[in-house]
Amino acid sequence: MKPKRLERAPKSYYDKNFLSSKEARTLRILAEFLEPETRFKKENIEDTVVFFGSARILPPETAKKELKTIEARISKTKKPNKKDFELNNEARVKLEFSKYYTDCLNLSSLLTGWAKELNHKRRFVICSGGGPGIMEAANKGAYLAGGESIGLNISLPHEQYPNTYITPELNFEFHYFFMRKLWFMHLAKALVVFPGGFGTMDELMEMLTLIQTTKVKKKMPVILYGSEFWKHVINFDALAQYGMISKKDLEIFHFSDTPREAFEFLKSGLTKNEL
Repeated sequence: MKPKRLERAPKSYYDKNFLSSKEARTLRILAEFLEPETRFKKENIEDTVVFFGSARILPPETAKKELKTIEARISKTKKPNKKDFELNNEARVKLEFSKYYTDCLNLSSLLTGWAKELNHKRRFVICSGGGPGIMEAANKGAYLAGGESIGLNISLPHEQYPNTYITPELNFEFHYFFMRKLWFMHLAKALVVFPGGFGTMDELMEMLTLIQTTKVKKKMPVILYGSEFWKHVINFDALAQYGMISKKDLEIFHFSDTPREAFEFLKSGLTKNEL
């Protein structure tokens, strides 16, 4: 008996099972380079100012609301337990750190407003990790100043989702952390790092290492925003004292504590190095 006529097999580049396989990993990695590159060129993005910081830092109004809710619950409880007081302390810290959300928003707005006045198309576009917290504040600041901004999102089981202030055409989603990091550094002409946790520390240290080892040739102003936080969490002077880094490495970054001071530092560095 003659076999039935076969249907055409799907082309390999349309085969979702193959594209999701271990064997096609190289293609997926390449796609996370080529697709963003194509879109950046289409949108005339020449360079960026990258903002890092915690996804857990809340807007002040949200932090105030959380604290009031917990305080109200405690006041209505005859015998508050240990957990209630722990939550109250956490809410107070969140409220204290919410100032960084406001400062990030204001700094992003200042940079965007200045960049829009330059005789260049889409220079020094604000770029964040695309999620909530400090990332949202950076994108929101650009949005309020009437500018575009980039969100380089990463697929995570929690915390990460695109915030609403990213320019839709510049909203990206990555699977591979290292490809996302490549795009952070590849277009960056300046870096601002707000308080954060493991992810922020990872991104900061990788950037500092690339600058220290001159793998990145461009001169980049780097700001650690919130000197009290950074000097308490990382003893950079001790690293130099123990010979783990040179004293000259301490000149790679600059501490700032106000949006205006940070803006003037970045404006000066970007003007000198890029304009």
